[in-house]
Amino acid sequence: MENTERRVGTVSRGIRCPIIREGDDLSVIVTESVLEAAESEGFSLRDRDVIAITESVVARSQGNYATVDDIAADVKAKLGGETVGVIFPILSRNRFAICLRGIAKGAKKIVLMLSYPSDEVGNELVSLDALDEAGIDPYSDVLTLEKYRALFGENRHPFTGVDYVAYYGDLIRECGAEVEIIFANQPTAILAYTKNVLTCDIHTRKRTKRILKKAGAEIVLGLDDILNAPVNGSGCNEAYGLLGSNKSTEEKIKLFPRNAKPLVEAIQKKIAEKTGRHVEVMVYGDGAFKDPQGKIWELADPVVSPFYTDGLVGTPNELKLKYLADNDFKNLSGTALKEAISASIRAKDGDLKGSMASQGTTPRQLTDLIGSLCDLTSGSGDKGTPVVLVQGYFDNYTNE
Repeated sequence: MENTERRVGTVSRGIRCPIIREGDDLSVIVTESVLEAAESEGFSLRDRDVIAITESVVARSQGNYATVDDIAADVKAKLGGETVGVIFPILSRNRFAICLRGIAKGAKKIVLMLSYPSDEVGNELVSLDALDEAGIDPYSDVLTLEKYRALFGENRHPFTGVDYVAYYGDLIRECGAEVEIIFANQPTAILAYTKNVLTCDIHTRKRTKRILKKAGAEIVLGLDDILNAPVNGSGCNEAYGLLGSNKSTEEKIKLFPRNAKPLVEAIQKKIAEKTGRHVEVMVYGDGAFKDPQGKIWELADPVVSPFYTDGLVGTPNELKLKYLADNDFKNLSGTALKEAISASIRAKDGDLKGSMASQGTTPRQLTDLIGSLCDLTSGSGDKGTPVVLVQGYFDNYTNE
């Protein structure tokens, strides 16, 4: 009899879809695209497959856009329109520059405070080696623009060639505001210049706000507080505001998607109706991984996955096969070793946290792990695969 043992584990497939426009029914398009791909490639859906949709097409189908002028109106209304401290932004033309254009249009003066030696996600303004040589302590020292230039000169981004210090300064002036640029890592350094602060960090924003409020700042807002409600009929994001937004045109941004739980559940239901399979569905943005060369941590979105079906809650619960092979069953080999390890997997506890046999496995959220895989699969360019199908992710060594 032929051996039918499965020889493949996790498979990640980019699914080509039509170009998505505002108002399109994504639940229908995604379902049909996955089923057409399965037919053309000769594979079948299985229970616990994961269908993942990139956040950009979700936001596009929702029409979740806003203009630079919408941002300016909200900033002016909430921060007073005079001098605004803009602190800890990331260095990105796609992610922040267009937001900065709106912020600058909503104020008379911007005091731009940049973290150094790098921004929050690892884009470098100066190397740690250069700081060491100059005797600068980034934790405590506040640098003026003149001091930064005298010590470190011009530092262009290794991937884009942009000098972000000059680029952001020029952009603010072009929008009609004065600008003063400083470099510091303590949030309170901005209070020597203004008591009205817009903190632009992503993952550390709650701590930054708390520190500033305690230190006597009068108005403290984050990017998540700007466009968290519509302005002049614009799009918005109630949970994240400007966080997770991307440049759409020179005058418009696409915001992070909103209210997409019904979408993922609708796709799950449609797949069940058409195939009888129970799949999981999620929306994903940036993956959570770090580039070893540029030192850039990818995650510029506030979360990897803002919406997902309930079966994707939690973390992996896995045993480390090499630990079992090298320790518990070091005297076994061949079929005996395979059977012993398979028995351990079948008998594993519901929660292996703290177990020696699980050390070295990755205790991250399932949505962060799968979302990172999907981001790497779909890429950010012209692949044309805004949907990713992940199969076999929840399989283990015992699945036939």
